[in-house]
Amino acid sequence: MANNKGKMIFLGVVVILMSAGFLRLQESPDKSVAEYKIGPRDLIEVKFFGEEKLSTQVRVSELGRVTLPMIGEVDVSGLTASELEKKLIGLYGEKYLQKPQVFVRILEFRNQRVSILGGVAKQGSFDLLGRQTLMWLISEAGGLTKDVGKEIIVLRQLPDGQSMRLSIPIEDLIFRGDPKLNITLEPGDIVNIPADKEVLIYISGEVKTPGALRILKSNIPSLFQAITQAGGFTERAAESRVFVKRKDENGVERNLTINVRDIRKGKIKDFPLKENDVVIVPQTWF
Repeated sequence: MANNKGKMIFLGVVVILMSAGFLRLQESPDKSVAEYKIGPRDLIEVKFFGEEKLSTQVRVSELGRVTLPMIGEVDVSGLTASELEKKLIGLYGEKYLQKPQVFVRILEFRNQRVSILGGVAKQGSFDLLGRQTLMWLISEAGGLTKDVGKEIIVLRQLPDGQSMRLSIPIEDLIFRGDPKLNITLEPGDIVNIPADKEVLIYISGEVKTPGALRILKSNIPSLFQAITQAGGFTERAAESRVFVKRKDENGVERNLTINVRDIRKGKIKDFPLKENDVVIVPQTWF
């Protein structure tokens, strides 16, 4: 319990720091924008110094092209803003303008975006400028909330049309700071951080404080732990024949008999409980 409490306090500190922006692990915005490669649905601005009538704002087509004054259709997909400037200087300088001065600015980044859902302060889509990581995205989304579960799920579309699911333990990423888990994101990634939820374990019979234990789904106790949380056995408890009632996937109730005395003595392993289990501790026969 003390260890879990310490982790929750640390997580709270991480949430505050990430929300305040102290844990942003990203490149400088200028560098990221400079490396961004233009693609479908981006909105770009093209300015001509001395030829303002040619200046325009244009949306990149699904084929990665834009239509510009005088020269018509231009393929811009995969170019950075500076690379496109050089390309346009060449195209306009060949036939239309003398020593053209061209400035390209990306107004809307629609081509490379990632989405984040679940246990963060700000769910939604974010522009992926340059090489960014999972921790960067969590920071951009305002940090983790306090009710997150045990894992982060990343859904990724592969070039062959197949999808891939990555599961990243939050404890290893946040608490242990494993750099291998701070993966580089790819355009189209969907990051889901499922929120934890409160579940119930019911304990009745010969324990000191019978009733429902309200616990987080990610931290369901074992049978012996649950009995300890319920104050432990009374003097009349039949420790060797504790019953656990559990419904299977088909809704059929099963009755399991567990020797908790042997668990306590280390003779057998503790019994893992599940959501909505009912634990009944009967009286001893003697």
